[in-house]
Amino acid sequence: MLKRLFPMPLHTGILLLVWMLLNSFSMGHLVLGLILAIAIPWVAAPLSDPHARVRKPLRAARYVLMVLGDIIVSNFEVAGRILRSNRHLRPGLIAMPLDLRDHFPLAVLASTISLTPGTVSVDFSEDMQWLYIHALHIDNEQHMIDRIKTRYEAPLREIFAC
Repeated sequence: MLKRLFPMPLHTGILLLVWMLLNSFSMGHLVLGLILAIAIPWVAAPLSDPHARVRKPLRAARYVLMVLGDIIVSNFEVAGRILRSNRHLRPGLIAMPLDLRDHFPLAVLASTISLTPGTVSVDFSEDMQWLYIHALHIDNEQHMIDRIKTRYEAPLREIFAC
């Protein structure tokens, strides 16, 4: 019964808090804020798309720190490659087979790849079996795929238990 009235209790509380911070305190604003804070999540709850939940938060924190470190290292690698002549670059597009299936972990994987300098997630295949990645420099395509799968995809499978 309570879950039907408050399908998104955190959102209800945040909406009421923001409403009260934006308006001067009065009983009328409190009542109107309560009505809106209950009604908006109640109307929006059926529209929400359930996505994979983080099952291992400590692993997720470690993943974020690892990605931040990779971003810093990649910045130096890309800067070094750009300062040399363009003939040393071997840009290319690779197709990486995916083990992940849930949309949210796939979005995190694609974002991670795009955040790391030198690589950009281009698109997913129609059947969501492949991720197309553009890289500034590819020495060995299979090595790059294996590195992304072990460094990023495998931890995401563990974090989201999928």
